[in-house]
Amino acid sequence: MAALLSCTDEVLDGLDELRAAGWRVGVATNGAVDIQWAKLGATGIADHVDGAFVSEEADARKPDVRHFALAAARCGGALEDGGWMVGDNPVNDVGGGHAAGLRTIWLDNGRPWDPRVPAPDHTVADVSGAIDHLLQMEADHVSTAS
Repeated sequence: MAALLSCTDEVLDGLDELRAAGWRVGVATNGAVDIQWAKLGATGIADHVDGAFVSEEADARKPDVRHFALAAARCGGALEDGGWMVGDNPVNDVGGGHAAGLRTIWLDNGRPWDPRVPAPDHTVADVSGAIDHLLQMEADHVSTAS
């Protein structure tokens, strides 16, 4: 199954750009260790992030705050450092990210937001849109701090 997955060069290059701009980039995913790590390897994502955490490694599934804390630690950080959660699941990614004290970007993939769920900080169509938003935030920060 993992061998059938791919990730565009645009996304992999975007992950590298984020890291070059000073962002720590990680993956926080629910699932079985062998399957999720096989996906990260097959897509090349594992080589373009600072760390990854798979829920089965410590029985901590999103939206549990502990999951986000363990993912942050894998990237050399802590939730107290702040950060962003980017994902497509309103409860696990956006709700869990908010509960962990993170700002959130929802990948809507053309779907409407459920108004009964607390809204994300930002919404984009896809991963490239999330990368662009974060890079723009960095550019805005640099230009206003100068």
